[in-house]
Formats: sequence, C-alpha cells, structure tokens
Amino acid sequence: MAPAHEPLTDPKDLRHNKLRESDRAFHDWYRFVLSYPPHLVRSYFEKFELGSDAVVLDPFSGTGTTVVEAKKNGMAAVGVEATPISFLASRLKSNWNVDATQLELSADRVMARLEKTAEGDLLGLNDEQQALILKNSICELPLHKCLALVEAIAQEPDELLRDVMRLALAYTAVYNASNLKFGPEVGVSRRKKEDAPVRAAWRAKVTQMADDLAAVEQLDYPQTQVFQQDSRFVGAVLQPNSIDAVITSPPYPNEKDYTRTTRLESVLLGYLKTKADLRALKQGLMRSNSRNVYSVDEDDKLITPGSAVDLVASEIEQKRLDLGKTSGFERQYHRVTRLYFGGMQRHLKNLQPALKPGARLAYVVGDQASFLRVMIRTGELLAEMAEGVGYEVENIDLFRTRVSTATGEQLREEVLLLRWKG
Repeated sequence: MAPAHEPLTDPKDLRHNKLRESDRAFHDWYRFVLSYPPHLVRSYFEKFELGSDAVVLDPFSGTGTTVVEAKKNGMAAVGVEATPISFLASRLKSNWNVDATQLELSADRVMARLEKTAEGDLLGLNDEQQALILKNSICELPLHKCLALVEAIAQEPDELLRDVMRLALAYTAVYNASNLKFGPEVGVSRRKKEDAPVRAAWRAKVTQMADDLAAVEQLDYPQTQVFQQDSRFVGAVLQPNSIDAVITSPPYPNEKDYTRTTRLESVLLGYLKTKADLRALKQGLMRSNSRNVYSVDEDDKLITPGSAVDLVASEIEQKRLDLGKTSGFERQYHRVTRLYFGGMQRHLKNLQPALKPGARLAYVVGDQASFLRVMIRTGELLAEMAEGVGYEVENIDLFRTRVSTATGEQLREEVLLLRWKG
C-alpha cells in the first residue's frame, strides 16, 4: 500500500534547521550545521505519546540531537554513532554528571599552562595529516594555537574533563579559527583568518558548557547511553525488547562525503592521522557516496532483482551508458544506490530484536538527484523496503522542501513513520 504524504502539524515552524535560543543549552556545544532541530524531535515525542517511562533510540546519533532532547524531556535514551568526533559529541552532550566547578578550574589550569609555554617554532600538521583536511581549511597561526591547546588539555589528569574541553576545542577550531564555510557542502571561504583569538573563544565556550551543567546539577534526569558502532549492525549493542521509539536521520543516498564535514576537528583531536584511519572510518559507515564503496561490500546483494530500488539503480546505470560517462566514480553510482538501500535494509532487520511490540519509528530522509540527475525518492523506497521486512508503514510526513542544485526540482525532506508490530 502506498504511504500517505502529509505535512507536519506546523510545517512553517519545522521547515528550517535553525536552533532556537530556548534550545541552545547542551545542543550547541558542538552541532552539525545541517542537523535536524530539537523541536522536530519534540514533535514526535508528542505524536508518539511518549511518557517518562519510554526509552528512545537514535541509531544514527550524529551529534546527539535526539538523545539530548530525550534527556531534557525526562526520557531515557540510547544513541549509536560510528564517527569518532560525533560519538564524542553525543556522549558528552548527554552526560550531565560533569562537575561544572571542576571543569572551570581545569580550564583555568590549561590557560595558565599556555601562558607559560615558551615561544618557539609554530606547531603544525605533518604531510599526511595535512592531506586529510581541505586545502586552506585553517591558516598557520590559528592552527598553531589549536594544537597548543590540544597539548595543554592533554596534561589534565581527569579524562572526562579532558574530553569536554576537547569538544570545546572542536567547536572553536571550526567556528572561530578555521576558514571553513558550510552550505549544502563544506567549503573554504575566500576570506582567510590569518589569526584568530583561539584561546579566548575556547575559554568562553568552556564557560558556556559549565553554565549548562551547573543549571542541571541539582536536578534528576534519566541516564543515556551512547555506543560507537556501525549502525547497520545496531543490534550488537542493544538489549532485546528495550526500545519504545526511534527518532533518527540516516545519511542520504547522495554524492556527499560526510566525513569531510568533520575532517578538520577529527585530525586536530587525533582521530584521523593517516589515510588508513580514514579508510577504516569510511568502511564502518553506511555507503552513501562513491568515495566509500569497496570491492568487499555486500549490502547490495540484499536488493531484490526487480524491486523499486533495483529499477532506480538500473536507470542510473543506463543513463550513464547513454551519456557515455566512464569515470570511476560515475561507474559506482548504480552500486552506491544498491549499497545504501541494502545497508538500510540490514539496519532495519538488525534493529528488530531490540524493539518492543508497538514501537514507533521516525526516519528523517531526503530525496536526491545527484546520481546523473536520476531522482531517488528515498522516503518512498525505504517505506517499501521496511514493509518488506515486517514493519507497518504509517505515513510519510513532509519536513521541508529544498531546490536541487542539479535539476532545479523541489526535493522533499520527509519523515518516514513506521510501527513494529512485533
């Protein structure tokens, strides 16, 4: 049965991804520019009629919007995220057991340590590290200041406090020190920051984080858990029959390399040191672009011949042949499509043992037209796939629309609503 398409209760309110000032606490410690907003998550708490006894899962946790919002609303939450810097953000933003006073004192010691550091040669990245980040991502002096902070933070004895300060540095590096700009893609601004007040910006960020923590230190909130795991194999870290609701946004099937969005801070914090590290990271992610397709991948074998996904992938390949496109990445387009939806099928099946009977699921997904301008109606294709593996498709809500840079068409971003009958 074809799912209905209906707008959200208040589409004018939910059509954008801006973070409201009232939602700033914890959410803006570190956040993807294109993350979905906390008020979208709340709308599904209400739609699913979730109470304080509910356990909410985000299996593509990103920087933690769902798990933080669940905690704010008195619900236990579980997050699963594969990318190291995003996992760090999800874990820390939903851990409110950090002592705010000790955090400030630790930051003061870091600042004092920096003041005593003798001037010398500028710190920098080696050639292999430099090759991992976008060219001109950050100028020499701001980079030096960030790396000096990394070294000073590393000398603090408490691991949890170190991690919070490292997350503050990730934010500072991107938004205060770097030349990066964000739109549909991450890029480099023409105006370069030859210098930046890195220390002052970082110290102010830590104070903001400490203020958020101080505001909740006398309050009782449910615990959250965040696991670092490939979301296609989410069942490996979840307890059976434990989840009441899922609110999440997986990657979209497009030609966007999601690792580029966090490359600078991942290198600065030591999560990526070599091309081998980057390859290992990509292999643990949902296949969604031609830059993370490997010969050993098998998710495409899950796609049934003649299915809607198979037909779209075949259309992409036929268009490639008709246009005479022969580059390596263009030859991967049809396979990326099969790998993506095969990976989502694997995810949906591995998730089932953890779901309680009657569990409700919301997947924020978007149409795409990046593969030779062949339209991929992600929500509709995932709805058919989910139904084929035992889910009930309740609806597809319209989140917002945006214009395709490739075709000029209006692309839908939607929320696919599922129910697990058990």
